[in-house]
Amino acid sequence: MKLNLVPARTGLQWVKLGVKTFFRQPLAMSGLFFMFMATVSIVSLVPVLGTAISLALVPAATLGLMAASAEAAQGRFPMPSLLISGFRAGPDKTRSMLILGAMYAGGLMMVLGVSALFATDVPVPADVPGDEVSPEMVRNMFANQGLWAAMVLYLPLLMAFWHAPALVHWHGVSPLKSLFFSLLACWSNKGAMLLYFFGWVGVFMLGGLIMSLLGTLLGGTQALNLILYPMVLLMASMFHTSIYFSVRDSFVAEGDSAPIDAT
Repeated sequence: MKLNLVPARTGLQWVKLGVKTFFRQPLAMSGLFFMFMATVSIVSLVPVLGTAISLALVPAATLGLMAASAEAAQGRFPMPSLLISGFRAGPDKTRSMLILGAMYAGGLMMVLGVSALFATDVPVPADVPGDEVSPEMVRNMFANQGLWAAMVLYLPLLMAFWHAPALVHWHGVSPLKSLFFSLLACWSNKGAMLLYFFGWVGVFMLGGLIMSLLGTLLGGTQALNLILYPMVLLMASMFHTSIYFSVRDSFVAEGDSAPIDAT
């Protein structure tokens, strides 16, 4: 396995492949993403350790969604059992995935703890009729230094864990090395990753515009509330479907010139 450098325009291709693959199996992909979110939410309710355990499950669940995306890309129906792929590849890889999960939980909790030190008190805005978001609420949110600290600290953590579950599960890389290779891959292909990010920003903005138009046509705030959660679920599912392609194209097999097919 070695790093594969891709042109910056490949980032937009990952977005397109994610959307295209999602619509091949929209019910399956959105259903699997809902199962992932529901499981994490339920586990987080466990007293004392629930939050840490739910965070530790994120890398394995992300790997499961990658495996589902690989199946959908091949025209096959992704089964729910794919969500636990990270725990079905033998004791060694299961242990590595659990270690990776513990590292992610610890890292994220450190990010939240440090960012809390930078948090500032902002005045509570006046209530807006209809539960609408006011400009003052947006200004206060972005005036919170803790938010910016969390974003800055979370970025390297995200880069370190972006490819790591796939490297551990499909390529047998140790958890610690997988974090290094993931960081290296994200940085080496930073042009593609930036276009990938901005591509999804555009998709989410378009989705927000569509929701606003539908809400206006169907009756305002109440109609918007009805379509909000299904649309958010759809777009989040499409985004997670696309992650597989960014991982697949970032590494090639030794002695080969083509990206590794993780299926």
